[in-house]
Amino acid sequence: MRTLTGITPSGTLHIGNYFGAMRPAIDAQVRGDCYYFIADYHSMTALTDAAARRAFTQGIALDWLACGLDPKTSVFWRQSDIPEVCELTWLIGSLTPMGLLERAHSYKDKTAKGISPNFGLFAYPVLMAADILLFDTNLVPVGKDQKQHLEMTRDIAIKYNETYGETFVVPEAVIREDVAVIPGLDGQKMSKSYGNTVEIFGDEKALRKKIMGIKMDSRTPAEPKPDADQNLAIQLLKLVAPADVALDYENRLRAGGLGYGDLKKALFEHYWNYFAAARTRRAELAANLDHVDAILREGAERARVVADAVMKRARLACGLR
Repeated sequence: MRTLTGITPSGTLHIGNYFGAMRPAIDAQVRGDCYYFIADYHSMTALTDAAARRAFTQGIALDWLACGLDPKTSVFWRQSDIPEVCELTWLIGSLTPMGLLERAHSYKDKTAKGISPNFGLFAYPVLMAADILLFDTNLVPVGKDQKQHLEMTRDIAIKYNETYGETFVVPEAVIREDVAVIPGLDGQKMSKSYGNTVEIFGDEKALRKKIMGIKMDSRTPAEPKPDADQNLAIQLLKLVAPADVALDYENRLRAGGLGYGDLKKALFEHYWNYFAAARTRRAELAANLDHVDAILREGAERARVVADAVMKRARLACGLR
């Protein structure tokens, strides 16, 4: 069974990326064949700063490797190093109904929030489908917000198969319901677009300030909070603290007597400790960027072996060869 996932280099990675997509994907390494990529083509729908794209791409490579991606057992590459993905986008895009793309929740949400509509943003699901289908992918770890795009990938693959004969593996989504949507500092889904993130790596002082700045209600420490499980700090604490520790804080908050300041301090300490080993590993990788570049090049070479075979099959099926 082959697992594939990618993250767009449009900003600094945060714990929503980690718990929603990165950790499930990295955990999958022990269970099967894993393909991971940096989706730099996708970043072009909103990011036009070339230097920023290079920096974000390098940062994501460091983050994935620091958090546990093993290039010896998994395939890790930069999307733009695989030109076949653009060719396949055209092949499958030529069969993709406009109505399917017009129903995409992500496109509607982003344009409603002021992101300028463009072809790339509108056709994003087709490029995502090409990313997946090009590697005979079986399983795709996604957050709930990407579930629709995976369903569109399935629809596109089935339509191609029905039109030209069996060509593509039809993938399945893998969604961890307990962390499918990670709340941001304002209670919305954690997202770079909303400016409500807690980064995986960054300056300790700045990150402490972010967490201590989480807004709470006006109830005093002594007041019981029967809705403690809905408290934003408790929800985040459950991600980074041992289950028994998080439950203890939740019970103390529910009973009354625990101040919000103390709760946020505990959240920061557990968050900071959770990523301590990864921070050390990232610093080591950042000091040897030639090694990181070599990992991406070798990963692209391995990925293109599979991509070439799938493209030959797709071209033959549709009559291009």
